[in-house]
Amino acid sequence: MGNYFIGLISGTSVDGIDAVLVDLDTRSLSVIATHAEEYPPELAARLRRAMLDPASCGVDELGELHVWVGRCFRDAALKLLENSGLAANTIRAIGSHGQTLRHCPDHKYRFSLQIGDGATIATGTGIDTVADFRSSDIALGGEGAPLVPLFHDWLLRDADENRVVLNIGGIANITVLPASGAELSGFDTGPGNTLLDAWIRAGRELPYDDKGAWAASGEPDTGLIEEWLQDEWFARPPPKSTGVEYFNLDWLASRDTRARRPADVQASLAELTAQSVAHAIERWAPGTTSMYVCGGGVRNKDLLRRIAGHLPTLRVRTTADAGIDPDWVEAAAFAWLASRRLARQNGSVPSVTGAQRPAVLGAVYAR
Repeated sequence: MGNYFIGLISGTSVDGIDAVLVDLDTRSLSVIATHAEEYPPELAARLRRAMLDPASCGVDELGELHVWVGRCFRDAALKLLENSGLAANTIRAIGSHGQTLRHCPDHKYRFSLQIGDGATIATGTGIDTVADFRSSDIALGGEGAPLVPLFHDWLLRDADENRVVLNIGGIANITVLPASGAELSGFDTGPGNTLLDAWIRAGRELPYDDKGAWAASGEPDTGLIEEWLQDEWFARPPPKSTGVEYFNLDWLASRDTRARRPADVQASLAELTAQSVAHAIERWAPGTTSMYVCGGGVRNKDLLRRIAGHLPTLRVRTTADAGIDPDWVEAAAFAWLASRRLARQNGSVPSVTGAQRPAVLGAVYAR
């Protein structure tokens, strides 16, 4: 019998749920089945409203969203099981990241809020569920993010190559994996897809820029990009993390884009992501020779071209070359973190999050 775990996650793009079933070995994993589940349009709209206008999300709304998201995660897990042909009683646990509504590690009362009721998932699937992965790290003074670097280290570190793993979701983050075996590091570099998605949604009523075609049709505005990169957030040293609470249309509105062609703004936003990633690697990962890219951003061919263009000495490839489809890396990471939770092994790294010490992550909901 395999060592089966399920990972579930929905990113800040709020386009739906990634579900993956993996068989974990001591030093490797095998992907057994995958499933992508879109949110109902009404739920997606209410989630975006709550994320971008938290004052609109009262207690009743928060409670409803928490349960509704939990039901969607439950249904995604059940469909995944159906695809796999495996029974629920063969699965050790589900690791559910949930849906981030707010990420505020710099507030007076630090918090990061992921919704998606773990009890609904556990009782609805008959599988023990680990959720709420970020709270323990934040309670220890950490950022609570990113949480995937330890998984990247386990899966992708190589003694013969200085590597960086770039995850492009709504926010972009990197994991630095020196060949020397030096201490793991990783942090958010700034916007990934979030501003690109927000701009095309506002201007063309499309959910995302397919393959980056709209950005590719525009001309980047050098002055605009330089102004954006002057934001103090980019100069902050790691550990650091961010989210749509910071990088959103209000952030753009405070930096005048009215005189520019919309396609040129999109091209400039693609350059902002590419240059902020490149600057982070040049500053904090010198000597890197190879980069593996994962996350939804790998489908944006224009963005990958721009990133590679700013890092000409690096060999840039997706995690598919390392044996795992880039679409499923993050979900697989939370399956792996669930296995760490059951074993009471640490899931966070102070050098990444800035916490006082490593922590066992996640709350367990019995089936």
